[in-house]
Amino acid sequence: MESKHQSNCKLNRTEKKFLRKQIKARHTLLRHEGIEAVSYATQVLVVANGGLGNGVSRNQLLPVLEKLGQVDALLMPPTQWKDLGLQTFPPGLKVVEEIVSSEDEKLLLESINWTEDKDNQNFQKSLKHRRVKHFGYEFHYENNNVDKDKPLPGGLPDICDSVLEKWLKEGIIRHKPDQLTVNEYEPGHGIPAHIDTHSAFEDEIISLSLGSEIVMDFKHPDGVTVPVMLPRRSLLVMTGESRYLWTHGITPRKFDTVQASRGHKSGIITRDVGDLTLNKRGIRTSFTFRKVRQTPCNCSYPLVCDSQKKEPPPSFPENDKEASQLEQEYVHRVYEEIAGHFSSTRHTPWPHIVEFLKALPRGSLVADIGCGNGKYLGINKELYMIGCDRSQNLVDICRERQFQAFISDALAVPIRSGSCDACISIAVVHHFATTERRVAALQELVRLLRPGGKALIYVWAMEQEYNKKKSKYLREDRTSPEKKEEISSDTSVQEMLVEQMPGMGNQDSACSVPSINNFQNGRCNSKKGANSKLPIHTNRTSFHSQDLLVPWHLKGNPGKEKSIEPCGPLGTHDASPVFHRYYHVFCEGELEAACQALSNVSILQSYYDQGNWCVILQKVSLSL
Repeated sequence: MESKHQSNCKLNRTEKKFLRKQIKARHTLLRHEGIEAVSYATQVLVVANGGLGNGVSRNQLLPVLEKLGQVDALLMPPTQWKDLGLQTFPPGLKVVEEIVSSEDEKLLLESINWTEDKDNQNFQKSLKHRRVKHFGYEFHYENNNVDKDKPLPGGLPDICDSVLEKWLKEGIIRHKPDQLTVNEYEPGHGIPAHIDTHSAFEDEIISLSLGSEIVMDFKHPDGVTVPVMLPRRSLLVMTGESRYLWTHGITPRKFDTVQASRGHKSGIITRDVGDLTLNKRGIRTSFTFRKVRQTPCNCSYPLVCDSQKKEPPPSFPENDKEASQLEQEYVHRVYEEIAGHFSSTRHTPWPHIVEFLKALPRGSLVADIGCGNGKYLGINKELYMIGCDRSQNLVDICRERQFQAFISDALAVPIRSGSCDACISIAVVHHFATTERRVAALQELVRLLRPGGKALIYVWAMEQEYNKKKSKYLREDRTSPEKKEEISSDTSVQEMLVEQMPGMGNQDSACSVPSINNFQNGRCNSKKGANSKLPIHTNRTSFHSQDLLVPWHLKGNPGKEKSIEPCGPLGTHDASPVFHRYYHVFCEGELEAACQALSNVSILQSYYDQGNWCVILQKVSLSL
């Protein structure tokens, strides 16, 4: 160690700086990628601070490396790259390349006079980061709408009329627009992700890219992001789901990560690190055409439509009655509606739960409280397992699979006290809306156990990043091709990865449970103000509230059917009903504290498992 220190002292300032960077890069590789760097030469060379994230393109780096010898492969992962999970355009989106000639491009660009007299009614002030002009109707950014009673004089430029007529005749577009917004983007500028106001414009929105290509990001409410290359002189056409449900925007940056092999052709930018490079942005001018809507929007996406009445989200419950009503509407009713689709995504048992069931003595009587479609009822054939669930449709699915199951409330299970050797409660307790009701559900599990009996409990965790590792819920699509095929039947992709099981309900009558004032350990704050509304969670993102509504996008026919019509990862052009389920996500230590409030139990084990807090408890005998 001393000799190493002496050798470091002989280094000059620049060399020491490089050494520190090397050490930092080694730690980063090991921590984030699991790659261990060594001091001797290997076939793999890592170039730190010299990749896509630092503005170095494939064409710049490859010739330098080839001077040193043969290069088998050059992998250039971009900074903070995310797995996309979707390799097709969003439904209703298409890109038509070379839609205009270079001569027409020049004429269109020259038709926009950016220096005209400010007294002209068509003159609009430039925005903070770009120049903009409107024709037909002025788009008001303060309310993201147009004044339908105040059309601008002159209509659309004559050159645009001839181009639009040609596209109509060729069937590229369906309607002739009457509103045009022209934006000029300098390199480094962008536009925030947005959905064009439903009530302002008709379904079809088209955008012509002139002067330079660009990568535009499309994002589904479930969190899936699709970067799409829009080549120079191409036309983007958005209809249906891509127009009404997906946001679109341009990230402000001077370089785009693009496919090296595809050049500037349209398509999705994939995560093939062996085929990625940087493309320097130029000045891009977009011509975005829309048709102003004269009637309220009646699209199939009411949850994001400003024309259609949306019920306000429910408030935090202030008493047991309100909690019961909340669970009835946002837990029980929802699972009845989504039972068939939900069951189609629940078929892979979790290893730690299987381990618990396999370790139980032969002949044990085990109750699965909140069994859903019975995924765990047949794991260990040497056990006598019985399940119960609040959902009639899920219990029917269990019976069709030849499992023993019945309908029951998790707060009042009709099983004799002390008759079970073990119980499991997988993703159930987090559906109860107050601390008292969650404790009551845990106490009911203990009641069923004989002295010495064990219970395994899983709840969703507030911490979806734990010990510097993200859960599968946040890591998005890191699955095998077979798994991707399974995921394709479920709009809420995270449901496959997290495997949340259906929640149980409760009776209307109040239960006598200990009053628990606070289970928090100081890191989570679940205090709610009076009449405050429950937030709606954005799927596949970190939790910002312990009490929230989580969307479920239904595919196939509702009900208890087992076969679901195949569809793409994010659905088809048809509308997908969206249901919201209530959850209380648990902070670290909260589940343990709730179990410690129970009588006659000891906690045998407490652990974190892929975004869930888990406890194994044992019922102890009363001392005489």
